[in-house]
Amino acid sequence: MLKNRRNLIILIAGAVVLLVLFFLRGQEDTWICEENGWVKHGMPDTPMPTEPCGEESAFCTADAKLCPDGSYVGRVAPKCDFAPCPEMRKIKLYYYNYNLDKDETGNVQCSRNGLVAVEREAVSPENLIQDTIKLLLKGELTEEEKAQGIATEYPLPGFSLTDFSLEDGVLNLTFDDPNNRSGGGSCRVGVLWFQIEATAKQFPEVKEVHFWPEELFQP
Repeated sequence: MLKNRRNLIILIAGAVVLLVLFFLRGQEDTWICEENGWVKHGMPDTPMPTEPCGEESAFCTADAKLCPDGSYVGRVAPKCDFAPCPEMRKIKLYYYNYNLDKDETGNVQCSRNGLVAVEREAVSPENLIQDTIKLLLKGELTEEEKAQGIATEYPLPGFSLTDFSLEDGVLNLTFDDPNNRSGGGSCRVGVLWFQIEATAKQFPEVKEVHFWPEELFQP
């Protein structure tokens, strides 16, 4: 009688151990959701699930955030944080200070020596060079920069950049100047062009800068 009871206890204990091992084995050979992604545990027979895992399918509110460049970004799963704003890059716009461009007798030389860089921020798209030139042509100086003697004749009425190309380090800029505002005395047209040239050459891929049509920036 006692022997039979002992055998029964042994059988029950063995069954419990096998059952536990079965469940443990089943959990190993499966896909488990960890940090919003499916992770393989063991050697599951089934392919990775296709449905969203964890909080990835969470619904985000439709509000938007205004970025420094004027664009908007929305919220994204899984944490519904705002998406990053477009990357901003520091650029330089070259304007002119005649006080820095005088000879020993005080005469203005109308040379590149008078060029002064002012710093701005711009989005970094593929057409960064083109956008930088267009920003230069707006001629937007701060009151502090003007107080330092920095000046420019830009913007010129009707004068605009219409096309550009960069090949083998040569940047070709095409402008529209229906009112011939880029012409004038040799000093003036030189300073106007130097500002564009220096602004373009801040980019290491630009080695030379040419303008079209050739009738522009002529005395």
